[in-house]
Amino acid sequence: MRFFNTAGPVNCQDHYCLPPLERINLDEVLTLIQQKKYFVLHAPRQSGKTSMLLALMAHLNASGRYRSLYVNFEVAQGYRERVNAGLTALLQEISGQARWALADTTADAIARDLIGLGASSLSEFLNRWCSASSLPTVLLIDEIDALVGDVLITVLRQLRAGYPHRPAAFPQSVILCGVRDVGDYRIHSEQQQAIITGGSAFNIKAKSLRLGDFSQGETERLLQQHTTETGQAFEPAALAVVWELTQGQPWLVNALAYETCFETQAGRDQAQPITAEMIEEAKENLILRRETHLDQLTDKLREDRVRRVIEPILMSEAFEQQFRTDDVQYVVDLGLIRQDRAGGLRLANRIYQEIIPRELSWEPQTGMTLVEAWYVRPDGRLDLSKLLAAFQQFFREHSDSWLEQFHYREAGPQLLLQAFLQRIVNCGGRVEREYGLGRRRTDLLVIWPVGGESAHQRMSESAHQRIGESAHRRIGE
Repeated sequence: MRFFNTAGPVNCQDHYCLPPLERINLDEVLTLIQQKKYFVLHAPRQSGKTSMLLALMAHLNASGRYRSLYVNFEVAQGYRERVNAGLTALLQEISGQARWALADTTADAIARDLIGLGASSLSEFLNRWCSASSLPTVLLIDEIDALVGDVLITVLRQLRAGYPHRPAAFPQSVILCGVRDVGDYRIHSEQQQAIITGGSAFNIKAKSLRLGDFSQGETERLLQQHTTETGQAFEPAALAVVWELTQGQPWLVNALAYETCFETQAGRDQAQPITAEMIEEAKENLILRRETHLDQLTDKLREDRVRRVIEPILMSEAFEQQFRTDDVQYVVDLGLIRQDRAGGLRLANRIYQEIIPRELSWEPQTGMTLVEAWYVRPDGRLDLSKLLAAFQQFFREHSDSWLEQFHYREAGPQLLLQAFLQRIVNCGGRVEREYGLGRRRTDLLVIWPVGGESAHQRMSESAHQRIGESAHRRIGE
């Protein structure tokens, strides 16, 4: 039985999948290759870039018009300023992939001759290897932005230097793939003691393409494959919640569906349909486990250029803030935020809306000792008046010490309130967040299960009204 893929390239024999080449404008890509262009494909991590490159390699080789090879340059990430060692690792990667994917042993012999040659070994290797082929070469380079420092500068400059010799003695087309557009790189050269921009080191780039997220229709098509193979349906409300939580981010869609259908006890019973409640439970499981994808994103929050963008959004001041263009583009490329056509900024999806403030307030949330009894009424409902009064007292007594610990100090009061509420609802409820961009307010929806469904809904509405309208006033009293 196939399953939802959450690690590594997609394999449509093993995984539910959307054909990777359907996610790009294939005609545009083939035209760029035919025109002998060097170009960039970028997208946030775990968006399907590698799957697309592997599918493109297979498509090009099957056409009989090109010799195409996928290589991953992450193997040289650790070499930084040790250029010769880094280039040796890259030659071994290219020759090894050629032997495995193309049954081409010529590359091995060329690489052995050139290892240790020096800083020109990559361009000389590509020159000899392409010259030995009867077909034009298309080189698909993944994880180009894993390289750093002088190794990256050297690779970009050698590709640029060999560009005039294509296609007879250099790759006809090269695709550089990573999280960011190579033109946006700012690379520190230890040898030159200077900052080199990617645009200057690789000024032969013809175009930059971005691999987008799933559309709502594509998200539902992927989920429908599970229904087709197992008979287990997703209720309409469940489909809506998947889209609301993920906005089509490929890893989130697959992880949420896998957790729901294959990990939760209720979801493994394929006689039962997948409900919205199951999806919400799966979402909470992913957040609490700090899955690698989420952990990598939250690790970026420590960077100052990320903080300069995220903090005003958390404070709902995005329309009043002067942003640096490079900062905004960097955070967009990471996939943490979206920018609409009018320039407005918002966190990319509801899962990120929850995980980011929870991560930033993790220490105070963990350090709070709260006894459940005092804030739960005899009928099982939350006593919101007591909650807000207790937070007001907590803030007066402890805010100075806690706020000093926040990296996002300006957003500290909002984060402290959210930590307080999150610590409460961890006993059985949840908090949903909506950042009122430009309104200087964050709406917090506390969902606390009581009696029946209608009571649960009334409690949600009450919490939204009381906290959304009262919290900021009380904090300042």
